[in-house]
Amino acid sequence: MGKRKVLNESALKEIRLAEEGEMYGRVIKLLGSDQVLVKCTDDITRRGRIRGKLKRRIWIRDNDVVVIAPWDFKETERGDIVWRFTLPQVDWLKDNDHIPKDF
Repeated sequence: MGKRKVLNESALKEIRLAEEGEMYGRVIKLLGSDQVLVKCTDDITRRGRIRGKLKRRIWIRDNDVVVIAPWDFKETERGDIVWRFTLPQVDWLKDNDHIPKDF
């Protein structure tokens, strides 16, 4: 697996937690274009769309931990990906009980 490219150091230092109406998820499969399959913390698999603002800045791969915001009208099926965590940030989330240890 290749190295992850970091655009700037400040992007590594900031971390965004899930707000109200959002949840954590793990990318299961890339479906093409801007679509991914995400297994969420509520054990529902949703089809996520990578927002354009995020799509132009970073790459999302299999097994990445993301923040997903379910849509209002298809909340059990679809959602928007709003943030991707780096590996040190995932360790921090697990240590501070934001996501389960086996997630």
